[in-house]
Amino acid sequence: MRISYEDVAAARERIRGGVVETPCLRSEPLSELTGSNIYVKMDNLQRTGSFKERGARNALLQLSKDERRRGVVAASAGNHALGLAYHGSLLRIPVTVVMPKSAPIIKRATCEQLGATVRTKGETFNDAYTEARRLVDERSLVYIHGYDAPEIIAGQGTMGLEMLEQVRAAHGHDPDAIIVPIGGGGLIAGIAAAIKHEAPAVKIFGVEPERAATFHAARDAGKPVHVDVGKTIADGLATPDVGANAFETANPLIDGLAIVDEAAISLAVLRLLEYEKSVVEGAGAAGVAAMLARTSPDLYHQDSLGDLRGKTVVLPLCGGNIDPAMIGRVIERGLATDGRLINFTTTISDRPGGLASLTTAIASVGASVKDIWHDRAFGTSDLASVDVRCVVETSGPTQVQELTETLESQGFEMRVALGRPTPPVSES
Repeated sequence: MRISYEDVAAARERIRGGVVETPCLRSEPLSELTGSNIYVKMDNLQRTGSFKERGARNALLQLSKDERRRGVVAASAGNHALGLAYHGSLLRIPVTVVMPKSAPIIKRATCEQLGATVRTKGETFNDAYTEARRLVDERSLVYIHGYDAPEIIAGQGTMGLEMLEQVRAAHGHDPDAIIVPIGGGGLIAGIAAAIKHEAPAVKIFGVEPERAATFHAARDAGKPVHVDVGKTIADGLATPDVGANAFETANPLIDGLAIVDEAAISLAVLRLLEYEKSVVEGAGAAGVAAMLARTSPDLYHQDSLGDLRGKTVVLPLCGGNIDPAMIGRVIERGLATDGRLINFTTTISDRPGGLASLTTAIASVGASVKDIWHDRAFGTSDLASVDVRCVVETSGPTQVQELTETLESQGFEMRVALGRPTPPVSES
């Protein structure tokens, strides 16, 4: 089924007043970094932290009286479940959500706090989906698909109408492009249906994680296909396929696609923390990642977005529900990608003062040692020397170059590793 502009417009009237109209603000720092005129649509500020509330409320409001009494069920790893739980509580509709065991603990706990019945089943989304369908048959519940139900897609499209109006009001004309993260495809389908009717010249681009490029696979096959997705920081985009209705709606309307890697997504989360003072999960930061990846030869990406320099580009920040247990690791990955954490091994004298000479040299350029440990068992064969592995914080690539030159001038050879290894038991 193809979703129309009329479906999205009706959804907007239906959910008006029940879902926050979030700000769409120009980002000076991101504009300077990318050479484009960047606006960010901050749907991470919804009550449950994501755009999923839009579709959830639109779907719940269209239930019959009997369906409302019996309640709804959905399989979800997080944000769809949160949206249903919250608006189910507001509308007094019983909500059951089935999550895989891998779902973030914070999302499970929040769903329960919002009044939903939460079940965990299996290790994958498909396991949770199978259990949810069983509950449909057992209890006569209504199943609400998280990214392919027409009511869900239409509700998500309301973000597109808001972005168009907000950029027009702030900038005086339509945006040139909107870059939308793709998981199951419901968001980009709804946005494209709305935007292409109201402003056909606006380019609609999609972006996917390298490890979950399901829309690319669907386009190659001409239809949605199952993809064995890998673990990704953008877990909200790691769906095994694109929805059939979402694909039918979005495919003819999308002007280009991008793929970004984990490093680019981590850097995007970091940039949004630093520059926009906003906590955005990996899935919600994918559009920012696509723009940042184009500015750095060190970040893997592929895209067909064309030249966006000087263009007005809107980036939906779709969600802010990053697991607190993960955020530190994502930030560190972003710092490493940005050249502000460097991990290297060097050899020092295993005599008194050997380590002091190294740390003094590091301090002389203003860098800071975050971690340091000795490797006597697997390092140099010279028993009078010892390999030392260091993680050092810098201000960026320029200071890394200065540090490298300083250490090498004092006889310390830097053997740089990518990423941050897990250290052995540290020495006291």
